[in-house]
Amino acid sequence: MTSNFSEIKMFGSAPFEAFAAATGSSGKGLQAIATETMDYSKKSFEKSRVLFEKLMAVKKLDEAIQLQSDFAKSSYEDFIAQAAKIGEMYSSLAQEAFKPISVASPGQPSVATASSNTPVTAKQSGPYAG
Repeated sequence: MTSNFSEIKMFGSAPFEAFAAATGSSGKGLQAIATETMDYSKKSFEKSRVLFEKLMAVKKLDEAIQLQSDFAKSSYEDFIAQAAKIGEMYSSLAQEAFKPISVASPGQPSVATASSNTPVTAKQSGPYAG
């Protein structure tokens, strides 16, 4: 499949500029997600450390079970909230990343219309060739 330079020039610079803008916004969004994930990890580790210290000071098994149960419930709720927050961040990242591309693409010719208009004919052989 070959393309000549005049066909490539028909697309213009808008798609390339849109791609560059999408890449820039994606980098910022991914960095925000990484920062949020790191903060959550630090908080989770700190809560685990505090639990461990409390468990070391417990004298009765019932207290240890209650501490562990409360910790598990709290950790689960925190995780669900964090997962929802990260999901929203990914959703907005995708919307922001595709916004420049979708704005640039409606007026651009499709690849099918930009290709050569010469029909392709195949030479058939065999018992059913017409």
